[in-house]
Amino acid sequence: MSKKIQCISPINGTVFAERDVSTMDASFAAVTRAKTAGKAWAARSISERVSLVMAGVARLGEMTDEIVPELAQMMGRPVRYGGEFGGVNERASYMAEIAETALAPVIVEESNAFQRRIEREPLGVVLVVAPWNYPYMTAINTVAPALIAGNTVILKHATQTLLVGERMERAFAEAGVPADVFQNLFLDHETTAALIAAKSFGFVNFTGSVGGGRAIERAAAGTFTGVGLELGGKDPGYVMEDANLDQAVDTLIDGAMFNAGQCCCGIERIYVTAALYDAFVEKAVAIVSEYKLGNPLETETTLGPMANVRFATEVRAQTAEAIASGATSMIDPALFPEDDGGAYLMPQILTNVTHDMRVMRDESFGPVVGIMKVSDDDEAIRLMNDSDFGLTASLWTADTARAAAIGRQIETGTVFMNRADYLDPGLCWTGCKDTGRGAALSSLGYQSLTRPKSYHLKMPS
Repeated sequence: MSKKIQCISPINGTVFAERDVSTMDASFAAVTRAKTAGKAWAARSISERVSLVMAGVARLGEMTDEIVPELAQMMGRPVRYGGEFGGVNERASYMAEIAETALAPVIVEESNAFQRRIEREPLGVVLVVAPWNYPYMTAINTVAPALIAGNTVILKHATQTLLVGERMERAFAEAGVPADVFQNLFLDHETTAALIAAKSFGFVNFTGSVGGGRAIERAAAGTFTGVGLELGGKDPGYVMEDANLDQAVDTLIDGAMFNAGQCCCGIERIYVTAALYDAFVEKAVAIVSEYKLGNPLETETTLGPMANVRFATEVRAQTAEAIASGATSMIDPALFPEDDGGAYLMPQILTNVTHDMRVMRDESFGPVVGIMKVSDDDEAIRLMNDSDFGLTASLWTADTARAAAIGRQIETGTVFMNRADYLDPGLCWTGCKDTGRGAALSSLGYQSLTRPKSYHLKMPS
């Protein structure tokens, strides 16, 4: 009897989708096919690979009307916000535009005596292990540049978004990408670890939990397989005295609450200069109090359920512990009667918080944010760095020099000024500390997905 994996819909707790898990033998056979297909795929020109990849992206966009309610069913994002095609297209398009330049040889010498250059070669088969929170955008970050660079790709998607990989595989196949060049597999943890340990891949990209990242590294230990990891986050926002208050509140609160707080670079803690603190909190409470928690298939819903009951349980625990330790809850539960103690979780703003509370240290990944008053930049920097994670930080000021100076003191992969919760494909997407390692997107993303080869060619005398 075959093993199955199920997507449980957070809307009503029923099984929304179910698929057979790929067996060990079938999975290794898929890798063999990918390796074989890679020779012809890498031999194609960059422009031809770009055309096919972008055709696949376009075909995916044509499925948006089906994808939007499917995402609501699988992970709870309200249909009013549409799908992810805008971000998918932006990221893939940018990587396509820079491919010729980013993958071009570095010419050191081209004379009558010598040709010396560094070329980039594909790594072979790339495994992409993608998360459920932004299932298409996070996957495309690696899928598109990996294919464009001449690699073949095997995609393992999260159980919570079980159908995403299947849709992507179908879209790329219908666009003309050879079947064995891009494969979606339904893998369990055991088979995934076995494939990695057997040196099946030239590179593994994983986006998910810190524990998941450790498991990937353990599986790859001793294989010398390249690994890229984007793991947890506890991204801070810092509002200075010269900030545009309304813009800061609108952006930071949206960054904390959008997608039920389930964003890789969502805002999880906010530090506000004393002069603006009271006004910031008042405006933030007013915004959150107007949210509509409910069924994500209904257009009036602005906040859907969390993707899984266990995620909501963790956020409730962090919130309750903070309140028991002296934090003040600012949002009235009476405004959100739909909070059912399960996946449907009301948003919450906490004040009187300290870094002794888990809600200000551990990743919450839900619709809760703590807001602290700070006296100066030094205190804000110390608190922003008081975290095991380092993905992004959002600084609010009119002074770019001040923001840059603070940014150099923050342990984080990206520094934003006057914006938050955005992935710029022209910049390297990276993190530090327990957030992981590696570089995605930008020209550096292509370096992660290729290997350098040097040519030192001496002309005949």
